Amino acid sequence: MEPVLIIVVITVVIALLFDIINGFHDAANSIATIVSTRVLSPKFAVFWAAFFNFAAMFIFAPKVADTISKIVIIDAGDPAFIYVVLAGLLGAIIWDLVTWWFGLPTSSSHALIGGLTGAGLAYKGAEIIHWHKIVQTATFIPLAPLIGMIAAFIFMILVYWIFRKWVPKKVDGIFRKGQFVSAALYSLGHGGNDAQKTMGVIVAVLVAAGIFTPDKQLSLMHGDTAWIILSCQTAMAVGTAMGGWRIVKTMGMKLTKLKPVHGFCAETAGAFTIFLATHIGIPISTTHTIAGAIIGVGSVTNLAGIKWKIAFRIVAAWFLTIPAAALVSVLCLWVMRLIHPAF
Repeated sequence: MEPVLIIVVITVVIALLFDIINGFHDAANSIATIVSTRVLSPKFAVFWAAFFNFAAMFIFAPKVADTISKIVIIDAGDPAFIYVVLAGLLGAIIWDLVTWWFGLPTSSSHALIGGLTGAGLAYKGAEIIHWHKIVQTATFIPLAPLIGMIAAFIFMILVYWIFRKWVPKKVDGIFRKGQFVSAALYSLGHGGNDAQKTMGVIVAVLVAAGIFTPDKQLSLMHGDTAWIILSCQTAMAVGTAMGGWRIVKTMGMKLTKLKPVHGFCAETAGAFTIFLATHIGIPISTTHTIAGAIIGVGSVTNLAGIKWKIAFRIVAAWFLTIPAAALVSVLCLWVMRLIHPAF
């Protein structure tokens, strides 16, 4: 096997590893509310979420993948860009693992974007970055959780008004069942938006290797790209099934006290936000989206009950993740250049 192909294979494997870590890191997004309301045990919740993570490939067009693959303007057939993508991936993975260890619900999406941007800047400077795609994503850093929070707030008000004359026990029973649907919808959105980011990375690597042209489109109907979609969705589902309990505790149990009705509204609002972003091809933080939705439902019932210190940590992570992952990716690229001076 030629050296370039060896690096391509290694990078694709690491990309799929990132997808597994992404699912592992973001498992809390899909199951935190349904676990904290005790509708499902953690064991069954992760498999419920993993199934719908996988099924997302049949629902969403790969628009987010296209956005990710074009963050760095790649010279088709220039193997050096493979190292750029690899450094970006490693920066995102390292940052994800560090924040997972400390139980901080940062964004795997922002880590990947920061990693790719940092590696691209370190390699050839600002001219090879598609800045309008960075601006789009940066706009949604505060916008996605805000949309999730507002939608969740509105859903809670509507639910309270519709069921205002119902017996609380009956309402609780209805929404315990309803959470199966809302958690499934959220997991579909999570799988659709997040798994596509890894697809975009793999496409970028194959463009750099000269295997794909820059205008290559992903499709399940084409054998040369179907394997990318299948492998990424499978890796995401496997990672989710492994769970990420430190962040589940932060997201579902520390932000605010939840009941099934709260969980249903938060998950539905989160799903709505992610569906919208995925439809228009914007990679967003599913972590921050569900955090915003949880705060939205909590603000209706008990504003004082929201743990604002935890919320502040999440907000701080919005501004920290992209530059931190970028810095780590630059360090990774520097190490690669020491090992491979020709690059």
